[in-house]
Amino acid sequence: MSSDTQPLFCDTNLARRIEQAEVDLIASANSAARLRNAPGFLIPVAGGVASFADHGSPYNKVTGLGFDGVPNGEELDRVERAFATYDEPTQVELAHLADPAIAAQLTARGYRLESFENVLGRPLDGSEAPLPLHDVDIRRSQDDDHETWLGVMADAAAHPDTEGVPWHEEFPRAIYLQAMRDSAGPEVRRYRADRGGVLAGGAELRLVDGIAQFAGAATAPAHRRHGIQNALMAVRLADAAAEGCDLAVIVTQPGSKSHQNAQRRGFHLLYTRAILVKPASGLAPN
Repeated sequence: MSSDTQPLFCDTNLARRIEQAEVDLIASANSAARLRNAPGFLIPVAGGVASFADHGSPYNKVTGLGFDGVPNGEELDRVERAFATYDEPTQVELAHLADPAIAAQLTARGYRLESFENVLGRPLDGSEAPLPLHDVDIRRSQDDDHETWLGVMADAAAHPDTEGVPWHEEFPRAIYLQAMRDSAGPEVRRYRADRGGVLAGGAELRLVDGIAQFAGAATAPAHRRHGIQNALMAVRLADAAAEGCDLAVIVTQPGSKSHQNAQRRGFHLLYTRAILVKPASGLAPN
């Protein structure tokens, strides 16, 4: 099912807004990890943040750079050494609409391009309606089924679709589950999809500053190719519009099934993030 939503033009102001929502997500997950006494840090840097949430966490990264000045050498030294304290590489997710001086700066410091990810978006005008499927029931997941929901999501994530460019990183089940718990703040809505009376998949929707962030979508392998992700996306679009959001955003791998599903629902490519990584062993001596 396709959408006739007109593509957005993404200028640096829109990219800045989306990147700040990403910063808010990372900071929220990092704060949740601090509450459970996990080791880590959150360092502001040039309008973005450097986050270490826990050992092995997907929230260990630098994000949001490039829209509020260029970080100086001392700032980057501090960030890199903070990551090195935990024997962790410094990973920067840099939007291609960010100040190009930052990419040149990171390359000169020994960062290497590791991967890309696409940021897709679409406007929300309240016209999106849920997509009915005769054998699939989509509804909000409640707190009493959270652990069951998490189990299905983790099992599905362990068997990703192989279309398109693969994700540049994979996480063990225990780390994936903990990361999902860390990101489960009050601004996050969880959805479940039941097919034939069985929990077949789920998804998340995070609302911040008028932006609906689509994340955490997964379908159990036995239930794929039955329209579940399209149905989950349609319900979340309708709910986000009803909550007053004006923009929906999703991050996908280039050429992936998720990218294709999002495009069918009216999302279009806004910009690309480059994943730049510097190993802890690449630090210059004091």
